[in-house]
Amino acid sequence: MKFIRSATCALLCLTSLPSFALSEQGQAQLQSLQDRWAEINYQLPKEQREKAFASLSEQAQHAVAAEPNAAELQIWNGIILSTYAGAKGGLGALGLVKQAKASLEQGLALDPKALSGSAYTSLGSLYYQVPGWPVGFGDDEKAEALLKQALAINPDGIDPNYFYGDYLARAKRFEEARAALEKALQAPPRPARLSADAGRKEEIAALLAKVKAELD
Repeated sequence: MKFIRSATCALLCLTSLPSFALSEQGQAQLQSLQDRWAEINYQLPKEQREKAFASLSEQAQHAVAAEPNAAELQIWNGIILSTYAGAKGGLGALGLVKQAKASLEQGLALDPKALSGSAYTSLGSLYYQVPGWPVGFGDDEKAEALLKQALAINPDGIDPNYFYGDYLARAKRFEEARAALEKALQAPPRPARLSADAGRKEEIAALLAKVKAELD
């Protein structure tokens, strides 16, 4: 089993809990987590990523413990856990993925629109990449519903369009996948996340080339 990585109606209709603004320290923690995640994910050799993500996961959990009602930190804890699972691989990663799912769901309950709907994007990516029952909770229909919810909030974003394109490519819906991936490449830059954008665009370009080859 391999986890590559960044709902039911009940999940989509969660009643939002009161949203709390990040403290100045929380904002600094969030930026640190995002920067280090991009560095590990796109710059470190693959054999070094598992250990690095394990350390980053501890940092994220400390940040969440300090501000448990900050949706942004809950979401990034989930993103880091899910990419840690991807680096770890195998059955041993399933526990990490379940923790990631729980943290993302908590972020979604706190503020569905936090970080431009990133909780929907990340949950959706989990649902289509994790094996289904009885091994895991994977479900393609839930994945597509979540990814569409993310796109409803952030239609031009690089991540929701990329992950939706990846989902569509895996479903062999290549024409739709090409459109989503081409839109992802045109996403406006995120000034605070330029390194992540550069790495993501490389992933998009590689996947788009494969999709186009299928269409030729």
